[in-house]
Amino acid sequence: MKFTNQTLQEILAELKQEITSLQPGDVISFDVLDPDEGGQYAGEKVVIEGKEYLYHGYKSWTDLAQLLHCKMLTPQSSTFPFITLHFEKLQRDTFHDSGQEDKKEKYGTDSLFFHINKMEEPAFLYYYLQALDNAKVEEKKRILNLGINRGDEFQTIKAYLDNDTYQKIGFVGIDHSESAIAYAGSLFPEENVTLLAEDINALDSLDLGKFDLIISIGTLQSPSIRFKPFLMDLVQNYLEKEQGALILGFPNCRWIGGEMLYGAKAPNYKMSELSLLFNDVIFAKKYLQQHKFRVTLTGKEYIFLTATSITPKTKD
Repeated sequence: MKFTNQTLQEILAELKQEITSLQPGDVISFDVLDPDEGGQYAGEKVVIEGKEYLYHGYKSWTDLAQLLHCKMLTPQSSTFPFITLHFEKLQRDTFHDSGQEDKKEKYGTDSLFFHINKMEEPAFLYYYLQALDNAKVEEKKRILNLGINRGDEFQTIKAYLDNDTYQKIGFVGIDHSESAIAYAGSLFPEENVTLLAEDINALDSLDLGKFDLIISIGTLQSPSIRFKPFLMDLVQNYLEKEQGALILGFPNCRWIGGEMLYGAKAPNYKMSELSLLFNDVIFAKKYLQQHKFRVTLTGKEYIFLTATSITPKTKD
C-alpha cells in the first residue's frame, strides 16, 4: 500500500477498512512521503522529480494511529522519497473493563491500572507541573491527595521541591486499595508523609483537618462518588479559604493496550463522548469561582482544573 497525493479522508477510509479485519497485535504497513522531504502544513502539495505528493508530518501519522486504536511502530526507510510506516493494532487489555471481584483492589498492585505511570506521559506531566506552579506548591503547609494509589503525584512534588521545602510540608494521601497504600508507603518513609487505606466517601470519620492544597486525579469521577455534593463538601470543610488551592484531573482518555488514547468514554456510546466530562468541569469551575477562587483549565488527555484562592489574607 502506497499513498502519494491522496487526501487524509481517502487515507483514513482505506486504512480503517484494512485495520477492521486485523486481530490485536497484527501490523499493517504502508508507504508515505518522507516528512523530511518537504512540506510544512498537512495537505500541502510537494513536487519531487515532477511528481505531486501531499505532505503529512509524523504528528499526523501518530494521531491517525491513535484514532484507529493502533500503535505506530518505528518508521523504516523505503525507496526515495518514501518511508514505510507500521501500525500495530492494540491489544484489548484495559483496566476499564476489569472484572476484579474485590472492588477495593481494582486499582491495587496486581491490577492493570497499577502498571500506568502517568508521569511518564508528556501530555500529563507537562500540565501537572504547570498546575503545581500555578498553585504555588512550594508555599503550602498541608497537602491532601485523594486517590493517591502509587504515589506518583507526591513523588513529582518531591522532585519538584528542594529537600528543605519538601520536609516542611505535611502530606496526607488516601486510597481505597490497601496494596497500593503499602506500595506508596515504601516510597515515602519520611515522617511528614501520612498514607491511609480508607474510603474517601468517609472523610468525615478521619478527623483530617484542613489543607491549603488538595489534589485528586481521576478519583472524583469514580462511579461510587457523587461528584457535585462531594466537591462542595471538600471545598467547604477541607480546603483553607485563604491561600488555598485545588488541583483536579478529569480523565479525557482511556488506557488501552498500554496506550493513553484521547477522548472520554461515556456509557451507550461507541465513540468518545464528552458531555459528562464537560458537565463536571463546568460545574466545578463555576462553583469555585462563586467561592472566590481563580480557576484555570488546561490539558488534553487529562483536563486539569487548578483553583487558587483570591480571598485576601487576614492580618494577624
